[in-house]
Order: sequence, then structure tokens, then C-alpha cells
Amino acid sequence: MNSPETNVSLQDAQQALKEGKFETGLHTAEAIIASQPENSEALYLGAVAARFLKNYDKAEQLLAELHHAAPEYGRAWQESGHLARDRGHRDAAIAAYARACQFNPALLASWKGQIDLLRQAGLLPQAEAAAEQAKRVQQLPRELLAALNHLHEGRLAKAEDLCRYYLQQHPRDVEGMRLLAEIGSRFGVLDDAEFLLESALTFKPDDLRLRLDYIQVLRSRQKFAEAYDQAAQLYEAQPDNVTFQSQLAIESMQTGKYERAFELFDAVLERLPNDPATLTSRGHALKTYGKQADAVASYQAAIAARPAAGEAYYSLANLKTYRFSDAEIEAMHAQLDHGDLSFMDRVHLNFALGKAHEDAGEYERSFRYYDEGNALKRRQSRYDADQMRAEFDAQMRVCTSDLFAAQAGKGHDAADPIFVLGLPRAGSTLIEQILASHSQVDGTMELPDILAMAHRLRGRSKASANSRYPGVLAGLSADQLQAMGRQYIENTRIHRQGAPFFIDKMPNNFRHIGLIQLILPNARIIDARRAPMDCCFSGFKQLFAQGQEFTYGLTEIGRYYSDYVDLMDHWDRALPQGRILRVQHEDVLDDLEGQVRRILDYCGLPFEESCVEFHKTDRAVRTASSEQVRQPINRSGVAAWKPFDAWLAPLKQELGVNFQETAPK
Repeated sequence: MNSPETNVSLQDAQQALKEGKFETGLHTAEAIIASQPENSEALYLGAVAARFLKNYDKAEQLLAELHHAAPEYGRAWQESGHLARDRGHRDAAIAAYARACQFNPALLASWKGQIDLLRQAGLLPQAEAAAEQAKRVQQLPRELLAALNHLHEGRLAKAEDLCRYYLQQHPRDVEGMRLLAEIGSRFGVLDDAEFLLESALTFKPDDLRLRLDYIQVLRSRQKFAEAYDQAAQLYEAQPDNVTFQSQLAIESMQTGKYERAFELFDAVLERLPNDPATLTSRGHALKTYGKQADAVASYQAAIAARPAAGEAYYSLANLKTYRFSDAEIEAMHAQLDHGDLSFMDRVHLNFALGKAHEDAGEYERSFRYYDEGNALKRRQSRYDADQMRAEFDAQMRVCTSDLFAAQAGKGHDAADPIFVLGLPRAGSTLIEQILASHSQVDGTMELPDILAMAHRLRGRSKASANSRYPGVLAGLSADQLQAMGRQYIENTRIHRQGAPFFIDKMPNNFRHIGLIQLILPNARIIDARRAPMDCCFSGFKQLFAQGQEFTYGLTEIGRYYSDYVDLMDHWDRALPQGRILRVQHEDVLDDLEGQVRRILDYCGLPFEESCVEFHKTDRAVRTASSEQVRQPINRSGVAAWKPFDAWLAPLKQELGVNFQETAPK
């Protein structure tokens, strides 16, 4: 966040550009950059000023620094398009404008900039498509166009305010509802997004963009059956439409209809034989289904079709058991040398190379790539460690033993849920697989329901100081607590197969144990704990599909682990003794049967040998540990950080006393 002084300087630079005082604007921007080399706004204003001064080399230098600092900043790519156009580099200008529109489709100048250049290149269909998009953007109401710009430049609160104001004046505007739903999705308020899209579809049921957005929100809410039904309707109306075939394939996978998913993926590939996105999605389905060899072949086919397919390379690395060949490693290095590599391809390739060089025993090179991949993600992230600690402190301040005593006897009496929580990469998938191997327990996935409930209780404010949650918990009535517990049980029923117990494996639920205790006092809670250095470094090496933004820096993840330990210590003090079962990962490795019996005893379940032979259980596993839990137990992950010790000082410093106290004996 900029200081007040920096904001004044940025305003001065903007005003200078408006008045045509480009030398002044450039000098003002450069003064900011001197003390803040990655200030995106200053780099952008400096590049614009340099271009107008025809100092093209300077403009190019500032834009290169800007793309490094903010790889997905659409206006930066638009400025690269303007610069390439002014220098007479037509193809480079077309590519830059296209990338600008990819990151911010509201940039009218980038759509218009492509039209003449594409016509000059003889690419008439592409020019017409750009003209259509420019027309669509021009027709947007002024408020929605501004909101769209704010949305794609990361200013979600401003985008939301504009969109809500517009919808107050135009309550049935479908585009406004769709845009507000997208803002809600990015805020994580998925129930609002679902309601908005469902309402918009009543006004415009044939709008395919609305329908596809609705399916995506349903999937994000893990309403897989509803998402499947929506995708099936589109497919039945146009069974030869490859977009609808692909959509139904994805939803079939989510609902466990794997054979149907594979049929549909194959149908798409008959029409688009080398489509890398379809080959990669098919690989994900095969991996989840336990067909690793076929998944590897699908990922490799995606790479053959598109050598820069970073996601496919990382998916191979993420199998954990795959080893890259020398040729594959060389190919990944070659791709990273390309200046026009997309942001996420670059991220994926860095993480994949980290794994490849680690497997080869080249630890310094491995760390360099892990570190660069994390640095890229950290620049994109809005994670605030101080705000997260404030949220933990609020939980400890509000959720006391006095609160639990005052609310005792309330909530829903269901004993069905077994919450397995903690930090990612701490062994929760192993515990889940052990429990899901029991005849009386359904394995599910990382369910978002508790997090969504906390979001609703929090209200719209994201700042912990202004949030209603967790303070609101003290004022909830017995009827409200019981209703919330019942709602959780009903909403999660779709993921169950009929067993009396089921697992909710969302790691981040440890932040909401107070809420769980109040609404489901009979639920089991298992804290999956792993030695701090192993847990944190494993998280640092993992590229998560979404969330877990604290993992993208050694300092950040070390501090988060320490804060997690503090919060769990608070829950141990505030709740009755034995309420939470702590399972240390290293203890499971040392005494599998003993720990299995301990876990089952805590859950009130009889011992079954299948829980010890968990690796033989045939079920879909969706987490990064999916292949590992299909193997017999082993100690390959213990002390895996030690070869990287020379570069882990920031992590050790943050862990401090916790590193000594919780290390395995």
C-alpha cells in the first residue's frame, strides 16, 4: 500500500501527463521508482511519459520492470502495444494488445488497436472478432465499464461499489448482475454470486455466458450435481458443441462419473485432436481416478501439442512419483528463456523445475526455481500476515472457555462429521485415507461450508477490526446455532455415500474451531500436525490450486505455522480436555497400527484392518498427496528440508521456539 506522500507524487505525475508535461511526469515517476523499484503505478506512468518523449528504450526498460513486478496488469500490456505500434513493430503490437485484453477485457483501446493491425496483416477474421469485442465494450454503460476496469486491476471494493450503485438504478440489468456475481466470486461470497446468476438467468435464460458462469459458481460451491445438470442441459441442446462437451466432461468428473468424463474428453479430442487444455483436464481426471500411467501419457501429449504447457509439466511434477528425463528438463529450461511466456506458464515451470532438480540432487538449483515460482505468486498475492494474525487474536479474544460454557447444550446434536484440519501438507490426506478405509466412514473432500458460514457471519468488511465475526458468535441464540449446524449437515449430504460418519478435510477449518464447537458440539476434530520444518518447506514447494497464499514465502509460512500453533494451544485451553485429537504425522509413520487404533477409538469406531492397509482402498483422491496415499507408508518426506538448509534461515527465524519444541524426537 502506498504512503500518503507516494500517493501525492503519483497524482503529480498523472497531472503532468494530462498537461503534456512529459519530462516532469517522467522525473516524478523515476523519483518514486528510485525508492520503490516495484511500484507498478510509477513504472506505468514513467513508461507512458517516456513513450510520448519518444525515448523508446527507456519506455521499454520501464515496461520490462513493470511486467516483472505485475505480470497480469492489463494496462501495462496495452502500453507495450502502444510502444510496439509507435516503433513500427506490428506483430509485437498485436501480441501485446491481445495479452492486454486477456488480462483486462474492458480495455477498449487494446481492442481498437488490434483491428487495423490485424487487417494489415491479412488476418481478417481476427480483425472482425476484435471489432465485435470493441463494439460490445463500447456499448457497456459507463458505470459498468469503470467497474470492469477496477475488477481486472484488482480494486474489488471500488468495482463492487460501482456495480451495486448501477444495479440500484437498473435492477434487472443482466450484465450488471453477471459482473457483480464475478466480484462476489473473487471475494469468496459464493452464495451471493450463485443467487445473482440464478436471478439473471430468469431474465435471460438463453445467455450462454451467464449459464457457463453459473456452472462455474455451482462447482466452486461444490454443488456438483446441480453443476452437472446445468452442463447436461447445454450438452443435450447442442451435443456437437465442443465447449459443452468439455464442460460436461469436467462436471462428470466432479460427480464421480469418470467413465462418462473420459467418453466426453475423447469426443472433444476427436474434433480437436491435440487440444492441450483438454489433454491436461483429461490427465487430471485420470490422476484422480488412480490411473497414473494414463494420466502421465495425457500430460505428455499436452506438452507435445504445446511445448510451453506449464500446467501439464507441473501436473507431472505434482504426481510426486514422476521423474523428469534430461530432455524434459532441458525443454523446460528452454521455455523459461522465452520472453513472451505467460505468467502462469512461468510459475508452473519454475515449480516443476524445482521438483526436477530436487529429484536429481541439485539442491541449490532446485531451491532457486522453487524460490522464483513463489516470488512470482507472492507478487500476485494480497496476503497480509498482520491481518491474519489479527484474525487469530480475535478468535482467542472472543472464543473463550466462558463463551463455550455459556453456549453449552446448544447447536445441532449430529455426530456425523469428522473434521480433519491443520496446515496443508501436514498429513491430513493420510488421516483421511485411513478413516475413509473404514466401513462406517465416507471420505469426501475439502468442503468449503464452514469457511462460507464464517464469511456470511463476517459481513462484507474484510478488515478484522470492522468484522462482525467472531464477535457475533457470543450473541447467537440456541435456535440460530442449531439451525446453522443442521444447515451444515444438510448442505454436505450430497458428498456422502450413506455411511454414518463422514470426513470434512478442509485444513483452514482450524481457524474456525470455535464456530464448529458452537454449531456441532458432538463433531470430532482431528488436528493433523507435522514437524514444522518439514511441514513448512513442503508447503513452500507446493503450488496450490487456490488459496493458501501464506505458503508463497519462507517468512510468511514460518510465521503462519507459529500463529497456527498459538491458536491450537488456545483451543486446547478453551475447550474441554480431549475435545481435539492431535495426530503427529511422525508418530503415524513410527507406529501405524497404534495410531490407527488411537484415531478410531477417538471417533468411537471399531478397529478394521482395512484402515491399516489404507493404500489398497479404491477411491478418488483430489489433493496433492493423491499418489502418495496410494503407496504403503514410508518416511521419504521426513527431514526432506535438510538438503536445503543453507537457504532456509528466514523460515527458521520465524519458527523460533516452535522449531525446537515441536520437532519430532
